[in-house]
Amino acid sequence: MTDSSIRSLILAGAVLVMSSSAVMAQQHAEPVVTTPHGQLKPGDYIAAVVNQDIVAASEVIQRTEKLRQDARQRGETLPDSEALHKQALDAMIDERVLVTYARENGNKVDEAELDRVVANVAAQNKLSMDQLKARLKEDGMDFRRFRDNLRDQMMTERTREREVQGLIRITDGDIDKYLDQRREALAAGGQLNIAQILISVPENASAATIADKRAVAEKALARVQGGEDFAAVNKELSEDGNKKQGGEIGLRPADRLPDVFVDAVRGLKNGQVAPQLLRSGAGFHILKVIERSGTPSLTSITQTHARHILLRPSAQLTMEVAARRLMEYKRQIESGEATFEQIAKQYSEDGSAEAGGDLGWVSPGGFVPEFEEAMNALPVKGISNPVPSRFGVHLIQVLERRTAEIEMKQLREQARNALREQKYDQAYTDWLKDLRSRAFIEVREWQD
Repeated sequence: MTDSSIRSLILAGAVLVMSSSAVMAQQHAEPVVTTPHGQLKPGDYIAAVVNQDIVAASEVIQRTEKLRQDARQRGETLPDSEALHKQALDAMIDERVLVTYARENGNKVDEAELDRVVANVAAQNKLSMDQLKARLKEDGMDFRRFRDNLRDQMMTERTREREVQGLIRITDGDIDKYLDQRREALAAGGQLNIAQILISVPENASAATIADKRAVAEKALARVQGGEDFAAVNKELSEDGNKKQGGEIGLRPADRLPDVFVDAVRGLKNGQVAPQLLRSGAGFHILKVIERSGTPSLTSITQTHARHILLRPSAQLTMEVAARRLMEYKRQIESGEATFEQIAKQYSEDGSAEAGGDLGWVSPGGFVPEFEEAMNALPVKGISNPVPSRFGVHLIQVLERRTAEIEMKQLREQARNALREQKYDQAYTDWLKDLRSRAFIEVREWQD
């Protein structure tokens, strides 16, 4: 674990634990409050009390600064200091509400499973267990508290999934409407084989970096519009991981492609290139229609055999660091230094790790939308760039695809799963709002 990631754990994101009586005692004495970070030292303040936990003022200050830095990197207009401070404090209160609820209502994490997660943290950072303990000690983090923080994170994630999924209700009418919409989409779009040139843009890239990447993409677009071979430009510049196929994604139903791709090539004929760059979360895309074909049957589906490597961001592993590590894993795989299976077995934080990340054959709607959209855009043997989801950050590889006929009962179950995912975000928001309304929350006055 790097020094900076250890310090971020100590100062920022993990849970602060303290009994209600100890919290109240702080009002009457000069305390040294024990927390999972070590101690709430004299000179620090309690910014908020949430059930049996506290939020320290130092944590809010650091979170506020992180929000400020992120906004600057994205080129966004910064809110005023008071609004930014409130945003940081609200986020940390939400975290405490979730973790205190999970401790009381979640399934316990057994010691063997926790041991594996801790060992994985050490392995990811190329440390032995003794070295990890020593590094934590150097930075004032007790190893037991470090384990407790990881346990809280795991319990919170599992409790969230169980509770939110239980709130979502899908009716037969919802399913009928969804299937009707799919039939219309298939009739309108048929099947498409699209080729792409991707100029990737790093997450949280600066405005200058984005401008540089756009300039590269615009020059590439001008070259293919000027008559240069699309596949040749793809092999020279593209970062989409399917250069061997000249950027081709492969023929598949339009409703199994990212909507932004389908919209960008709407009306184009075989061989035509979209006249404008497409901007997505991955970067800038240049798209070409290779082939359009007729409308497939609704019960004729494309199943995908895929595998993945999952890293779960936490206080000691930010989304940005997780994405960088996955990009390094991708480089190692593509250069032949290691196999996908080897890296998945060693580093993936998912139940599929022992099988080398293998997820088996999955029908449409079997994964969360962001994962499935990235997977659907890959060619066979293609490897994605890091893909964030609510479970963490994934590196995805497509192994095989096949066409299969399914019964209407299975089709309706797939529709039910897809609708659950569509409704998940709102259900989560409503659940968290309800938890917060029932929690004991005391926000204290303090100055940053």
